[in-house]
Amino acid sequence: MEAGVDRPRRWSSGIRRLCPAGAPALLATAALLLAGCEKQPPQPIFPKPQRPVSPIVSPRFSNEDARDRIGEADTVMKLADIRAGMSVADIGAGEGYYTVRLAPLVGKDGRVLAQDIVPKTIEGLARRVQRENLDNVAVKTGEPNDPKLPERSFDRILMIHMYHEIESPLEFLWHIRDDVKPGGRVVVVDADRGTDRHGTPPRLLICEFASLGFELTRFERLADTESYFAQFEPRQKRPQPDEIPVCPAG
Repeated sequence: MEAGVDRPRRWSSGIRRLCPAGAPALLATAALLLAGCEKQPPQPIFPKPQRPVSPIVSPRFSNEDARDRIGEADTVMKLADIRAGMSVADIGAGEGYYTVRLAPLVGKDGRVLAQDIVPKTIEGLARRVQRENLDNVAVKTGEPNDPKLPERSFDRILMIHMYHEIESPLEFLWHIRDDVKPGGRVVVVDADRGTDRHGTPPRLLICEFASLGFELTRFERLADTESYFAQFEPRQKRPQPDEIPVCPAG
């Protein structure tokens, strides 16, 4: 017992000889760090999807001029009923095609949060926002399965041609579930094809959103493309991670 007690005494006295004034604070800090490590709660475990995930291959979905020719952004923003003064999150913003078009629509009293997970893309997007003097736009780096949004902050959350790239969609939706304001909506635009071919079948999308308590409130096919517009609103309580059902891939 004496040896076991004497060893920490020699260690603490050695610290005091080196920095006698700071030794008690150092010992207290070490004790707090150890206590914090012991009390950290376990990380929640989310179910994995039973379908493939498309890789991120480009910060852009298509040429901006080509998208404008078919009126994509105008159509989507009109369907989403985005108005002046709203707060909108553009998730997976890429080069900022929607970001720069949302900014004038929400106006000086509105806000746009442009989020992406690729550092190089974020840097380019930040330069574009600065170059175009978009004072109502903020740029944020998220994580693959958590966009890191502030809770109850958005009238609209947009996910345009990126849902099929989310590695753990149920975990992702769990995190954004409480980020919309009361009456807020989440909008997804994607292609009607397999998740291994950079799209999401509508039935699968609706099922995964329903697993997190979202209800489909609008669905439209977009003209001249194979893409669709899907709008969801949170209508039920967010389930615990281990209670989330997994949707079949087919």
